[in-house]
Amino acid sequence: MTSHLLSVDSLSRDWVDHLLRVAGRMEPIASRRKVTRVLEGAVLGNLFFEASTRTRVSFNAAFCRLGGSVCDTTGFTFSSMAKGESLYDTSRVMSGYCDALVMRHPDQGSVAEFAEAVNVPVINGGDGPGEHPSQALLDLYTIDKEFTRLGKHLAGAHLLLTGDLKYGRTVHSLIKLLSLYEPLRITLVSPPGLEMPRHLIDLVASRGHRIEERESLDSDFSDLDVVYTTRIQKERFTEELSESFAGVSHDFRVDKAFLDRHCSATTVVMHPLPRDSRPGANDLDVDLNGDPRLAIFRQTDNGIPVRMAIFATLLQVEDLIERDLRDVGWFVPRTFGVDDRTL
Repeated sequence: MTSHLLSVDSLSRDWVDHLLRVAGRMEPIASRRKVTRVLEGAVLGNLFFEASTRTRVSFNAAFCRLGGSVCDTTGFTFSSMAKGESLYDTSRVMSGYCDALVMRHPDQGSVAEFAEAVNVPVINGGDGPGEHPSQALLDLYTIDKEFTRLGKHLAGAHLLLTGDLKYGRTVHSLIKLLSLYEPLRITLVSPPGLEMPRHLIDLVASRGHRIEERESLDSDFSDLDVVYTTRIQKERFTEELSESFAGVSHDFRVDKAFLDRHCSATTVVMHPLPRDSRPGANDLDVDLNGDPRLAIFRQTDNGIPVRMAIFATLLQVEDLIERDLRDVGWFVPRTFGVDDRTL
């Protein structure tokens, strides 16, 4: 059976290292300097039954930049599942139409169930509070690129994971992926009731990593290499948690004052996005826009080469990437955003 990408649990360090090397080879294509058609004629089925912008569009763009085409479905309303069709039936039907499938679903474990019926590659684009393996891979790729730029190494690095660590599927996948590497120091800070699941803490600690839990961000993080913050996902709260969270007054916001006061000039700031920019949201503040420590847009850009590498690896064309490369024929700006810095 063709391999799927459903969970970080199924990944080995060798496979991850190989994928990140393939992603590096995708950079000229992802940055719009070169064109390849290795997936010309292939069709991607992109099935998103939960809101998404970055993940859905970046998977689309990654497949198209390899020369493929995309069939897109968003929401239950426009799916036969609204008529009672099972995940099994939907996946089998779609596999008859498409060469690869990406799925996002609000229920944990649903994408794995979806993959049981088919032999074409299925990629988990997020299953409720479960996992988001492609996000973890692009996060690791981002950390590696940022550390290379700064002359740092992953081994022994200090990372802060903060925000919603209970329902934030990106941090669930990331902490498991990081645990495959040399021992790290990982600090966890979250509002009460939104702590990292204990089984994940125990897993990472069992692999020789130093895990520390703190109650607030009011600490010395001068040796911090990465701060990875996540949005508070109130849409996943139980009624009881919503009531208890309403009284939480702690400030878990990551902003310029926090970085300047507690961190260093080389601390890398990451976020899987979207960030909640509303007052009192306890999320990543917009006052960091333009700060070279803010890597969130470099992070989203990195989603394209990493997801291209995922498709190329699962569809077994990674050895063909450079075979038909050619220059692009359209205008490409030097930077994609007005605040982007050339680092």
